[in-house]
Amino acid sequence: MNILLIDDDNTIAFALKQALAGTHVIDHANAGLAAVKRLTGHDYDAILLDLGLPDMTGLEVCQRLRANGVTAPILVISGEAAVLRKIALLDAGANDYLTKPFSLGEMKARLRVLGRQVVPTRPQPQHLVIGDLSLDGLSHEVQRAGQIVLLRRKEFLILECLMQNAGTVVSRQALMHFAWQDDQDPWTNTIDVHIKYLRDKIDRPFGKQLITTVHGVGYKIDAPTVSNRVTRALALH
Repeated sequence: MNILLIDDDNTIAFALKQALAGTHVIDHANAGLAAVKRLTGHDYDAILLDLGLPDMTGLEVCQRLRANGVTAPILVISGEAAVLRKIALLDAGANDYLTKPFSLGEMKARLRVLGRQVVPTRPQPQHLVIGDLSLDGLSHEVQRAGQIVLLRRKEFLILECLMQNAGTVVSRQALMHFAWQDDQDPWTNTIDVHIKYLRDKIDRPFGKQLITTVHGVGYKIDAPTVSNRVTRALALH
């Protein structure tokens, strides 16, 4: 894995580079702004983020990276174990949180998990059409067979994710990350409940099922044809 380590402690950075050298390629940035600049035009498999930076807080770094479109998973490493701090960072776009002191083996295990995650992203609003079902990412309007279907925000996002990945199974974890932007779910059947609501609105009234369950894996939409028209939107800075 190619990893960017963001840490102002050069001694720790050197030690981590040595410890992970056999399986990982580590680049190092010793400040938040330097990391943001390095991530412009560079792709990494994961980001290790220490919160004790001289110029920006870890929360600001997470927010800046996600706002700039960086999708690499972020593993926060910190000596602070406060639950509210963890929640704030997860909400800002971090994927995992490792509290110091930790073992090297645990860090490697968490990096392996992050490396296995393939998470759909929302780069731009799109107009998606699958059969008689259409979704407009700009107006947040969904139609089936010419009839407007009213969806709650999470239902809309789950449907958008399925339509963007039509023909491919999308895991519950990936749907959770796409719609909630974190992997923490206090209710294990949240996605299943929202899928039921979606089917009640876009499948059952029209007599033809689009959303299918792949047991033990996730959900997908099968369609004979899929057309996407990307609608460009103004970038928010």
